Amino acid sequence: MSQEYCVVINKRKKRLCVEPDCKSGAIGKTEKCKKHGGGRRCVEQNCKSGARDKTDKCIAHGGGKRCVEPNCSASAIGKTDKCIAHGGGKRCIEPNCKSGAEGKTDKCVSHGGGARCVEPNCTASAQGKTDKCIAHGGGKRCIEPNCKSGAEGKTEKCKKHGGGRRCVEPNCTAGAQGKTDKCIAHGGGKRCVEPNCTASAQGKTDKCVAHGGGKRCNDPNCTASAQCKTDKCVAHGGGNRCPNCIDWIDSRGGRIQYDGYCATCFKRCFPADARSKVIYAHTKEIMVRNKINENFEGFIHDRPLYTGNCDCTHRRRIDHRKLIGNTMLATETDEFCHRGYDARDEEIRYDDLFMIHSGKWIFIRFNPDSNVSNVDIDDKLDTLIETMKECIGRIEREENTELVEIIKLYY
Repeated sequence: MSQEYCVVINKRKKRLCVEPDCKSGAIGKTEKCKKHGGGRRCVEQNCKSGARDKTDKCIAHGGGKRCVEPNCSASAIGKTDKCIAHGGGKRCIEPNCKSGAEGKTDKCVSHGGGARCVEPNCTASAQGKTDKCIAHGGGKRCIEPNCKSGAEGKTEKCKKHGGGRRCVEPNCTAGAQGKTDKCIAHGGGKRCVEPNCTASAQGKTDKCVAHGGGKRCNDPNCTASAQCKTDKCVAHGGGNRCPNCIDWIDSRGGRIQYDGYCATCFKRCFPADARSKVIYAHTKEIMVRNKINENFEGFIHDRPLYTGNCDCTHRRRIDHRKLIGNTMLATETDEFCHRGYDARDEEIRYDDLFMIHSGKWIFIRFNPDSNVSNVDIDDKLDTLIETMKECIGRIEREENTELVEIIKLYY
């Protein structure tokens, strides 16, 4: 009998797994493949995994070849003698990346390796045996009613509901961070490397947000940190935005205590809500509005300015405005002289407003604070009204020749 004929006979003798539609070979003296429970099983109670190598336990319970690093109980990966964390197995091919390659790919999860989420435009990795990431419902879910978060570690709950490892500090219910046994507040996780800084390092950096760690805003010359999953800071449109003003160029960040709305929009959209009654209502601006309404008609208060009948992205708000002829008279109540505002942003705001109304403008920037100029507020309001009357007279007589005039009162 030829050698070639012997090989054919041996192939025909291969026993297949008895499970329907399974083409894998049966393992050992069993009638099933490893996937369906064939071969030697782990001796741990209620464990259905296969025993590894010459041990009687699965990898999860300590079977198979272990990592040679001191005090490491993880299993060695592939033909190496170390676990993934200590450099074993196939490594990610991205330059300067020390993580292990995932699955049959040659990259780590962070660089796109392993199974990816099937949701459109999602680049996150699929979790567990599902085809979606945690954010889209993949992996093991928290068992708490109405909770859509993923379960942490070997527990059945998310971190919010007590899943995963907990902080060891007495009476602390927060989750332990990284490889430490404490939460961030008690010093767990990676810390900032700056001298005398006790804050936690953010993301993959070795510094806290205050010292430049974490993802930064991509706006030119901005050093603030990017918020949430966006690449901008709150001031430049990043983070979770208020759903009522999200499309406005000066949109604000949403706040959890106002159901994702900014304070101003929440108070305006839900005036009957008990939370609206305690929101700061710009009392000085309201006082100026009431004084203007007593003396003039037709001034619009705090409403977006946009061009009708077009898809216009500029929806800037003006405190008090009125179009007289071809001139827009705008009175702005600048509490504390807007000292905390960025000068460049103020210039951009002027440009945006001029793009909407390309006629003439007169801005009256009014500071209502008595602690700045030591002038009584009633006297200030009288001066404001007189200034507005003078401006209206000049507009009606067509004496204002500049495209943009800026008058500052009590700066």
